[in-house]
Amino acid sequence: MANQKKIPITRLSRFFNSEDFSLEQKMGMEWLHGDMNFTLVLFRVDKKKSDVDDVYGEAGPEEIRYKSPVEFNALVSISAPQNKSYADGLVNQMEPGNMTLSVYNKHLEELSIDIYYGDYIGYYENEELMRYYVVTNDGRVTSDLGHTIGGYKAYYRTIVCSYVSPNEFKGI
Repeated sequence: MANQKKIPITRLSRFFNSEDFSLEQKMGMEWLHGDMNFTLVLFRVDKKKSDVDDVYGEAGPEEIRYKSPVEFNALVSISAPQNKSYADGLVNQMEPGNMTLSVYNKHLEELSIDIYYGDYIGYYENEELMRYYVVTNDGRVTSDLGHTIGGYKAYYRTIVCSYVSPNEFKGI
């Protein structure tokens, strides 16, 4: 795979090229990281050091090992809380909604990190509370027009996460 040839993208070359792409990406990152400044913490699961069950290939909360936490910036959207009912309405539970975040591919490359299904992300809800979410969609498919600039090439990923209780992940 290391010997793959890189083929230059020439579509839209009359109107849009790599310099334009870099400028658009730089301006967007400046807005997101400078003006918006949503800071999150990524807790990457260390799959090599985690103790996985031989039969099912799963690991319990106590057997999962993590790499060092890394702060990163992304655009965050949290859906409205949901009131769920269990046991025919005898148990009600109010949980925060899913978190959807958009992160620049270049930002992940600069930090030398990647976000995978099953990783945990911490979000500072306020000065005293960090909520934790688990990645349920790592946003690897970015070939649609929404993730590209005019169909030129992909520049960000949309990652979907679900809230996790403190019983599952305690974080920092």
